[in-house]
Amino acid sequence: MTNLIVLFSRQDEALGIRSLFVRNGYDVASVCVLGSQALLAAQELESGIIICGHKYPDMIYTDLRDELPAAFEMLLVAPAGIITEKEDSNIVTVMMPVKAGELVATLGMMVSERENRRKKKGPVVRSDKEKAIINEAKALLMDRNNMTESEAHRYMQKLSMGNGTGLTETAQMILTLMDEHWR
Repeated sequence: MTNLIVLFSRQDEALGIRSLFVRNGYDVASVCVLGSQALLAAQELESGIIICGHKYPDMIYTDLRDELPAAFEMLLVAPAGIITEKEDSNIVTVMMPVKAGELVATLGMMVSERENRRKKKGPVVRSDKEKAIINEAKALLMDRNNMTESEAHRYMQKLSMGNGTGLTETAQMILTLMDEHWR
């Protein structure tokens, strides 16, 4: 399931867009009126699609795009004169005024494409050595930070995505850093 965040500067607009998507079978994880709220929600979710207008009280869509985690795409709803960048593959634009059906169909296309990309990648196949490194890092986090196994795994996933590294590389970094720290 794709995580969705709705961001519009007016609360009534944001709630209306959320209702539209919920009525059409989508689960909206967060509704925001500030770009900073959307960024916090995106960091917690790690990946997904943000459906937004072009301007918020604390930033504009280009600032938001620059700060979003790489695994997030943007569905931008804005007047034709506002949209200046066509080359960004993580931004899909819908020109205002927009019909509800067009907006839902565009989101459906984006969700479908995300699912197809995910399926094409297939599951990650790790060697026994890589699995051992990941398990050792999880065990260390569990022991020293009082985490459950799932918390440790999620923590490592967040670090991995935030740093743009693989899970094995992140696990190795954790082992190295914690070893140096606890000497």
